[in-house]
Amino acid sequence: PQPGVPPEEAGAAVAAESSTGTWTTVWTDGLTSLDRYKGRCYDIEPVAGEENQYIAYVAYPSDLFEEGSVTNLFTSIVGNVFGFKALRALRLEDLRIPPAYSKTFQGPPHGIQV
Repeated sequence: PQPGVPPEEAGAAVAAESSTGTWTTVWTDGLTSLDRYKGRCYDIEPVAGEENQYIAYVAYPSDLFEEGSVTNLFTSIVGNVFGFKALRALRLEDLRIPPAYSKTFQGPPHGIQV
């Protein structure tokens, strides 16, 4: 995080920004409960031997993503969050996709079995 930003706040901000967070009022806010679609930062670990660097674990509800769309998945997760001002730097290190969501992709006709 940037100096003065606690890691918990930075992790929560990344989860919000990459799911339901916005800088302006959206008219659809009153139509649905955004709680259902919020990303959650559920754990933060300091990086061993590195000052002010952390690994944040963020989970997203699968309802947030369009079925079968890799473009939607990556746009949602990494879209504009990499320019987020609360962070000095950000790197995606791992991505785990639940089998139920993986099965919504057309995929290649041969190869990996889910």
